Amino acid sequence: MDAMTDEELERAKAEMARWYWWGIPTFFRAPWNEDPAASDIALVGVPHSSGNGSTERDQHLGPRAVRHVSALYRRGHGRFGLIPWDVARISDVGDVPLPEAMVNDVSIRHIEAFMKRFDAAGTRVVSIGGDHSITGPILKAVAGPNARLSGGRPVALVHFDSHTDTYHHLPHWLGNKRSAAHWGSYTVEEGHVDPARSTQVGIRPNVGTPGSRNASEELGYRIIGMDEYEEIGPAGVIAALRERIGDAPVYITFDLDSLDPCDAPGVSNLEPGYAGIRIGDAVRMLQGLRGLDIIGGDVVCLMPTKDSPNQITAMNAMVVMFEIVCLMADRMRARA
Repeated sequence: MDAMTDEELERAKAEMARWYWWGIPTFFRAPWNEDPAASDIALVGVPHSSGNGSTERDQHLGPRAVRHVSALYRRGHGRFGLIPWDVARISDVGDVPLPEAMVNDVSIRHIEAFMKRFDAAGTRVVSIGGDHSITGPILKAVAGPNARLSGGRPVALVHFDSHTDTYHHLPHWLGNKRSAAHWGSYTVEEGHVDPARSTQVGIRPNVGTPGSRNASEELGYRIIGMDEYEEIGPAGVIAALRERIGDAPVYITFDLDSLDPCDAPGVSNLEPGYAGIRIGDAVRMLQGLRGLDIIGGDVVCLMPTKDSPNQITAMNAMVVMFEIVCLMADRMRARA
């Protein structure tokens, strides 16, 4: 048989592109392009796990797990009538390089510096972690004073979690001052998050450290814990979020431990005993933010080594990531 021509090779590759098991794995089979200016929406891996040293540390494996499962995910958004890849330039830009990965407070500076490149280009970022310490440096890069994406404004934070992560009443977390437990505080204190427009959703009644809920309320956050969530449901949460956000730029951070353990068994801080948010309700609440100015988002605390054999936690991380991408692309379409 004669060698393939270049034209035949390209045609064969195009025919194979639909199959999840073919090709180099990228997020959602998106093209790989590390140039911050080459995308409208950048998909970023943040393989970091030294910011939450009190639990298992395999969160750094999260980006690779989501790249693997997301190759098979659907390309279109049924409820929005949208194929985001047709609306926006969306690329897998690779992983944040963390040469000192075991030293959290150094890695936090590396994450911020990496993400500032995207803010400077005006490129929105959707990240997969990694433990929850990654949110702090991302927020410092894309929101608040001198940030291009937020127009110099602090963001309204939409924070799905079982825990408040505002533990400023503790001087450090096993030596880490910019830990997974502190980012929700220092981003307010340093002007990157507007707590008066921000909400924490899904906080469990048995939140781990006494005083942590009080710390969030002292900062000005609105907390919709699971007890209230069960009373008002997704529609009530959406109404509360939108009223509080107003016209502010929005950043979404989604800790997978906010989900019920049956939907996300592979997380680093599993909370048994109290029901969590079911994934279908989480999707509805995310979709309820449609039309708002989502400048960035992240999904954190995936533990692939604790996941079920069918990788349901990784798949639900993929779903949340896709919904954030579609919120961004849908707004771009509406404003085109």
